[in-house]
Amino acid sequence: MTKQERGTRTRDALIRSAAGEFDLHGYALATLSAISVGAGVSPGALHFHFENKAAIAEAVEGAACTTLRRTARIAYRHRSNALQNLADTTHALARLFREDIVVRAGFRLSCANDSRTELNLRQEWQSCVQQRLAEAADEGLLAAGVGRQQDLARTIVAATVGLVTLCQDTGEWLSPQTITGLWRTLLPTLTAPEALAELEPAGTAAVITRSLDPVG
Repeated sequence: MTKQERGTRTRDALIRSAAGEFDLHGYALATLSAISVGAGVSPGALHFHFENKAAIAEAVEGAACTTLRRTARIAYRHRSNALQNLADTTHALARLFREDIVVRAGFRLSCANDSRTELNLRQEWQSCVQQRLAEAADEGLLAAGVGRQQDLARTIVAATVGLVTLCQDTGEWLSPQTITGLWRTLLPTLTAPEALAELEPAGTAAVITRSLDPVG
């Protein structure tokens, strides 16, 4: 293993350890000593990579952002229609939140009132939802009189981000069954009757799997 590879591995271990500490204790109570112990490195090695706690929190947010954006981008690449893609993307992102501690911690850090970066992943998700709803309208998928797209987007974002918050207590809030139930409730309200039968609230398994395939 080269020196660069060892450095990358150490940095990744520190980010994952920090994410675990932030997820468990919150930013304020997480300590650099606990982060270095969790990563299995010395305090000196931590400070070689990160100047302070704010710097490592920023790295956690950045790593979460990269993973979430990549997953949404791949899901969009394999879309069939806008509403199905929105359901598929939600399922893929929910699985990330259940299984990836860096994604979970980074998202919460970016949405905090005292966020140390310009990132706001909740706002990015709202923009994504708004874009898919605009595409659904262009595709003739939305029900007549369904209401303003902005109000629909806010409802979907409130429901999904609420599930992320509840997931802190138990992962069942982001289980496939819960996400399927969410879309089973929303789709009949959103969708034109002639298009509803073509939509799968449980998501498109192949699209979800491709979205979560590791890079390389």
